[in-house]
This record gives sequence, C-alpha cells and structure tokens, in this order.
Amino acid sequence: MEVANELMVRGIVVGVFQENCWIVGNRRTGEAICIDPGDQPDEVLALARDMGVTIKLIANSHAHVDHILGVHGVHSATGAKFLLHAGDLELLRNGWRGLGQRFGIDIEQGPPDPDALVVDGDELEVAGLKLKAIATPGHTPGSVSYYTEGMLFSGDTLFRGSIGRTDLPGGSFEQEMDSICDRLLTLPDDTVVLPGHMDETSIAFEKKHNPFVLEWKFRRGEMG
Repeated sequence: MEVANELMVRGIVVGVFQENCWIVGNRRTGEAICIDPGDQPDEVLALARDMGVTIKLIANSHAHVDHILGVHGVHSATGAKFLLHAGDLELLRNGWRGLGQRFGIDIEQGPPDPDALVVDGDELEVAGLKLKAIATPGHTPGSVSYYTEGMLFSGDTLFRGSIGRTDLPGGSFEQEMDSICDRLLTLPDDTVVLPGHMDETSIAFEKKHNPFVLEWKFRRGEMG
C-alpha cells in the first residue's frame, strides 16, 4: 500500500494465529517502524528488505503471544528499539509461557524487555515518519493503537465488524468498548483501519455496521 509519495505500508500474515504484522516505511529516508512482529522474524526482515527500508522501531500494540514471538528475532537482527505500554509488561514477561503451552507452540526464545515504554499521546518517530500512540485498553491492560496519515493500526482492539476478545486475563469488555467508541471512532471517517488479524476496514464502516459498537451506543443512550 502506497499512501503518499514517501510513505509505504505493507503487511505480512505470520504464525499459527495468522497475525498481521505491518511495516510502515519512508521511501525517501529508508527508515521504518515494524508493528507487531508476531512470528517468523526472517520473513518480516525479508519484507523490509523488499521494501528497501531498515526497521528502526518495533511498536507493539500489546503483548499476547501471537504478537510478540517475532520481536526477539527482529530486535536482534536490526537493533531497533522495542516499544510497549507498561500495562502489558507482566503479560510480556510471563504470558507467553502458559499460552505457548496451551496452544502447543514451541517457544525457544521469549521476547526482550522493552527499550522504552509507550504512553498515550506519544509520537513514535523515525526519519520521515511519525506514529501517534492511542491508549486503547480492554483487550489487554496495555493495548495501544497507532495512527498516522489517515491510517489506524488497531492491534486486536477493533476488527472489521468485530472486536478483540476480552475473556483472557486482564481483559475488560467495558474498557474495550469505551476505547473503541471514545478514542478510535472519533478519528476521521475515511481512516483506514489495519487490524492485527483479518481484513482491513474503515472508521466509517465500523460506525455504521459493527454490531458491538451499535449495541454499546444503544446501551449508552447514544442511538436515536
């Protein structure tokens, strides 16, 4: 996907959970941010080479096992700084162990600790590119979405016609719905949403058609 003359966005589906890893790069400067390298770091690195960019930052939306298994490989190969919200530190350090066993995944190397912590409103910057961090807790305590130039990387908070599950430890349905309705759906209608799984969508589509959103707005007395 080419959004502007200098901005490039490409995704790759990785791992047994079919997770979307995104690389956002600047054609002119050759620097990039990798969002959620969930597995298969060699393939993620190959995609960056094909784009002609070098990954300078790794920005995770959250720390579930399907989003962090590739962090170690990309981090080691590139020296990119790894960023995560403090709310997911415990999940990062320990959550992958039980989930890996539960789903039969052989994990040889867990993820490193973050090089820096993301907070709401932060601007993540490499040469020629900025992402704004939007705290969107609910799927996990430290879930974060990232926004730039009409694009939203929603992690596992918002999907096309659906939302992220909230039944795992630390999840909160009420928090997630507030995050979606009060933080994400306030973005421009034409914002393209690139989620952590499945197909892309838009803010306008989710406002009109997402059944979870419509039900939540009804419960809050916002329909009519």
